[in-house]
Amino acid sequence: MAITQLHDIHRRRASRNLGLLAVLLGFVVLVFGLTVVKVEHGASMQAFDHQPRVSLLPKVEGQ
Repeated sequence: MAITQLHDIHRRRASRNLGLLAVLLGFVVLVFGLTVVKVEHGASMQAFDHQPRVSLLPKVEGQ
C-alpha cells in the first residue's frame, strides 16, 4: 500500500529543512566571503610559527 497523501508533519519537516538549508547556505557564503577578503589582503597576514617575525624587529642602522 503506497502512501499517497502527505501528513502535516511531513510538510512542517520540509519547511524546517528548507530553513536549515538557507541558514547553512548563508554560513557557507559568509565563510567564503571572509576567505576571499583574507586572500586579497594576504600580503599583510603572518602566521604564528614560533619564529621571530622580521617585520616586528626594530630596525638596526648600519646593517
